[in-house]
Amino acid sequence: MSWTLAEEFETPEGVMRWGVMGSGDPVVLVHGTPYSSFLWRDIAPALARTRTVFVFDHLGFGRSDRREGQDLGLAAHGRNFARLLDHWELSRPSVVAHDIGGAVALRTLLLEGRDYRDLTLFDAVGGGEWERGLFRLILEHADVLGQLPDYAHEALVASHMRHATHVGFRPGVLDAFLEPWRGPAGQVAFYRQYRQIRQADTAEYEHLLGGISIPVRIVWGREDRILPPEYAEWLHARIPHAELHWIERAGHLLQEDAPGQLVSHLTAGFPRRDQEGRTDQEGRRESGGDRHR
Repeated sequence: MSWTLAEEFETPEGVMRWGVMGSGDPVVLVHGTPYSSFLWRDIAPALARTRTVFVFDHLGFGRSDRREGQDLGLAAHGRNFARLLDHWELSRPSVVAHDIGGAVALRTLLLEGRDYRDLTLFDAVGGGEWERGLFRLILEHADVLGQLPDYAHEALVASHMRHATHVGFRPGVLDAFLEPWRGPAGQVAFYRQYRQIRQADTAEYEHLLGGISIPVRIVWGREDRILPPEYAEWLHARIPHAELHWIERAGHLLQEDAPGQLVSHLTAGFPRRDQEGRTDQEGRRESGGDRHR
């Protein structure tokens, strides 16, 4: 399945591949693990009808460089994302982040000092106790899992990916997601990146979530089994004025399970806020408007 990233950006630890399409106000799409920017193959063109859309592969993923010794922790991904924003000369883009991309986007906002116009987090790592399930097993047993026979490794990765979708993959999609992790080099790369992703890197900014002043939208699949709905509620409770939207009959991969509904949320405007942080609707209610709602 065709998906290309034509541009390169040099970092201290390797080349990151990226691409851009469309025209209009900029929006940046940030993927998570164990996926790549291929996740945005339907979403990016839809947004590009009215926006300039930037996509990229994190180091260690997709078409970006993968090699031994790379720092692939969330802090490093955050620094690289900040460098990319500077390279693109984007001072206040909209940012859309999924899975560990949420933690990367939050670190870049809160700890790397970059600013966004607005932020959408969906089925995203944000904070709390998210080292769980298969993720924890990989952290604790990466050396053992790295020695699995190739067929057993591929079966493990494929079952993990299937667990992330509620409705199943379309023909050919699972193979495209599996391709970077196949073979001896792919297997090593898979466990290399997982073993470096740590909850400690989200704990560093949790106390700053309450100070976020930009508009934030949280969108979540009701059937997410990777990051169940309580993780959405955890974020919603800690980020002031954040919107929370549920998508029914969808799992962790909204890009696969409900791309149309996801695009609908991503193209909806955010409510305007006054100097006191109230939305237009909240202000009307306080002054006596919208009494029947």
